Order: sequence, then structure tokens, then C-alpha cells
Amino acid sequence: MESSTAMIAPPKYRVSLWAALLPVAVLIALLVINVVIYGDGATGGPNQIALLMAAAAAAVVGLTCRVEFKTMMNGIVNSLGSALGAMLILLLIGSLAGTWLISGVIPAMIFYGLQILDPQMFLGVTVIICAIVSLATGSSWSTIATVGVALLAIGRALGVSEGLVGGAIISGAYFGDKVSPLSDTTNLAAAMAGSDLFTHIKFMLWTTVPSILITLGVFFWIGFGVEIQPLADTNTAALSAAITEKFNLTPILFVVPALVLGMVILKVDAVAALFLGTLLGGVFAVIFQPAIISEVSNLPDVTVVKMVEGKQVTESEPAGYVKQCYVAVINAMSVETSIDSKDKFARDLLSAGGMNGMLNTIWLIVTAMCFGGVMEACGLLQRITIPLVNLAKTTGSLIATTVASCLFVNVTASDQYLALVVPGRMYRKTYRERGLAPQVLSRTLEDSGTVTSVLIPWNTCGATQAAILNVETLVYAPYCLFNIISPIMTLMFGFLGIAIAKLQVDAEPDVDLTEQA
Repeated sequence: MESSTAMIAPPKYRVSLWAALLPVAVLIALLVINVVIYGDGATGGPNQIALLMAAAAAAVVGLTCRVEFKTMMNGIVNSLGSALGAMLILLLIGSLAGTWLISGVIPAMIFYGLQILDPQMFLGVTVIICAIVSLATGSSWSTIATVGVALLAIGRALGVSEGLVGGAIISGAYFGDKVSPLSDTTNLAAAMAGSDLFTHIKFMLWTTVPSILITLGVFFWIGFGVEIQPLADTNTAALSAAITEKFNLTPILFVVPALVLGMVILKVDAVAALFLGTLLGGVFAVIFQPAIISEVSNLPDVTVVKMVEGKQVTESEPAGYVKQCYVAVINAMSVETSIDSKDKFARDLLSAGGMNGMLNTIWLIVTAMCFGGVMEACGLLQRITIPLVNLAKTTGSLIATTVASCLFVNVTASDQYLALVVPGRMYRKTYRERGLAPQVLSRTLEDSGTVTSVLIPWNTCGATQAAILNVETLVYAPYCLFNIISPIMTLMFGFLGIAIAKLQVDAEPDVDLTEQA
């Protein structure tokens, strides 16, 4: 994820535990009802209303505890402010997908990928590719939005379940993000626990490496056991033919994603990198895909008739093509764009929603942030999580309590940064008092807070990746093996006492890094 969030203030208001749990119960009940009634369509509006209703319930609880309504509104504003960066990135990803489609970048990735990737090795290789790119860039979002989108299209053409492919993409991307020193969540987790960054990363390898190895083993095993659909070969051939028929393919097109990934590696701001990538896609579309420009713009060719050596010659009017270019690029960035093809499979695959396709997800994020903002402003999140500290009597139970707190904040506050910040601040002193090194806490935060955010449909991460991949969260979530195994692995290490670093006797006094994070 690519945004930042405001720090959480300590609880200020007295509220009973049952009252604090009431908004959560309202949310869970409405979400269950929505799934039963609407099914896959629940994220198209019903879940957003459920989040608003739960926010209203939280506001009622806050008012009974004499929390001023202005305070709640400020909490909502702060919460929305923390998500603005994520929403802007989401819009830019939509526009980037559009210009990369009409420029031939994504079609080229699909075409060459189909020639190279073997169906049986595909899922395991997908994990590896996404892990490498994410490790280099420090960004799971950028990885999923670029190579992830192309890999999903290749998987569909090969006849592999989109849930499986989505799970493989996300597993690899979150592994790379988690252990990359360039990742914002990796830096934040270390800061919240008071650990040195590289000590934190090295200590995470104890649980992260086994988790990714198990993930790779399972995906390769699934790959060799998956029965490719009977139409897969036909799909692959038809898609390849449709791409070569419509697009001018050249390796030069890969300059665009290479430049974008290079900017991310060099720590150019994600907003700037994605925006420049979008513009580059538009420029390459104008240069390499004039036929696509004409088709997407849906404008008639403007021609003039000239007399050359006594003969009438019809020529295209340059001003007409300039107008077509402008309309085609703007349409690709803003609204749904589809490339017409005789093959239905290719027609469905070669499409992008532009910024407009991301609006429903942004709506979900806005309502989720409203709920999280009210819960935080009224002190309800803290009221629910603080009693958990008293339940943790052993090292294993303390780690389990931290994991549960991260999951709870991911579900209720809908933001992975809060899932790192709130438990990090809550348990930091307790870990030190128990004689545990800061990296034990920072590893637990990452193993449970960072990776599980993408499994929750209304969390900013879950909503965003579902929109980028056009695969419902609950469809890919069961196959995000790395994200599921990671918290289990950290629990196992905690209860078995494996790789539990002790605080050095001469350790420096605890310093609150909250203001620096």
C-alpha cells in the first residue's frame, strides 16, 4: 500500500466493552445479510451502506459517552485524509491500465507470456515473478497493477482459475513487499516496535522464508495437478491471433513498464511514477497503434482531396488524427475501453475500465474510512483491544493476542497502517517488560497486520486489489497462501519458542518513535 495515516490518540472516553463491540456486531450482521441476499454483488453498494450504518451505530455509542459530534467528524476527516493517497493511486492505476491497453503494452505482455510460460509451471512462476518485482520496488500495489494484471490475463488464457492466479500474484507481491527495505509497511512496523530496519528484516526471514517456500511448493503442486480446460489451447491460439491482428507488437513497448518500475525502485513517489507511466502509455499508443487510436476514439477519419499531377488524391487530415489521439487517450484514461475482436474470449480480456472502473472501490474505501474514523475518535478501537493485553500471560499468548489485535483492526478500521500502528503502540511496552526484543513485535505486526489486509473485502488493500485484478476478494482470498500461512507461522514460532529474541540487558531505554513514523 502507498499511503500514510495519522497516529492514533490514546483512549479519552469511558465506554463499556459491550458498547464498544456494538458497532462491530452491527457491521458483521449487515455484511452477513448482504452476502446471503446479494452474493457477489454485495460490494456494489450494500456493503458500503452497511459500513455507514455501522458508523452511525458507533456515533450513537459515542454520543452516549459524551463524545462531541464535531470530534467524530474530525475523526472521519483524518481517516479519509489518510486514505486519499491510496484513492488517488487507485484512480491512476485505472488510467494506467487503459493507456497500457491501447498502447499494446499489456497485450504484448500477454502475447509473449503465452509463448514462454508453461501451464503447469505457471502458478509457481507467477509467485516468483511477483516476488522479485515487489522486492525490487518495495510496492505490492505497483507489482499487482503492472505485471500482475498481465499474468492474470495469461492465466485466464491458459484456462487456470482466476482465483488461483490472483492468489499466486498477491502471495508473491506481498512476500516481496514484506521483506523489502524500500517498503513503507516494513519501515513502519520496525518504527512502531522500536527495531532497527535491517534487524527487523533479517528476523522476519525466520517465519517469512518457510511461509513462501510452502506457498511455492503448494502452487507448483497445484500447477502440475490442474487440469487445463479443454478450450485452453483454443483460447491461447485465438487470443494470440487477436492480439497480433489488432496490435503492432515490438519489444520496444516494454520500455514503458521498465521505466515505471525503475522509477519505483529509485523511490520516485508512486503517484508521480504511475502518472508518468500513464502518459507514456498514451504516447506509445499514438506512435505504435494508429489503428487502435482510430478504433477507440470512435471518430471518423478526416480526409481531404488534393490534385497531384492532374489526379485526385485522398489524404488524411493531420488535425483529424490529432483529435483522434486526444479522444482515444483521454477515453482510455477515464472510461471503459474495449478492443473489438471476432473472438469473444479476446474481446472480454482486452478491456480496461479506466478511472471510472475504480469509482465503486473508492466508494467502498470512503465508507470504510468513515466507520474507522468514528471508531477511533470515540476510543472504541482502543477499548476493545486494550483488555486483550491482560489475557496474555505467556510469550505465545502475547504473540497470539498481537495477531488477533492486528486482524481485528484490519477488519474494523479497514486500513493496514492502523493494523500496524495501534497494536504496535499498545504492545510495545508489554514486550519490553516481558524481556522480548523489539524485532519480535515488529515481525508479529508484519506477519499479521500487513499480509492479512488484502483478505478483507472492505479493507483498502482488499478492495483495491479486487478492483485492479477484477477478481472479487472472496474469490482470490482462499488462494492467498502466503498471506494465510504467515500469521499461522508466527503463532507456531511463538508457542514453540522458536526464534524468540530476548532483550539485551544493556539495551537502550525505550524511545517512542511514534512521532517519527
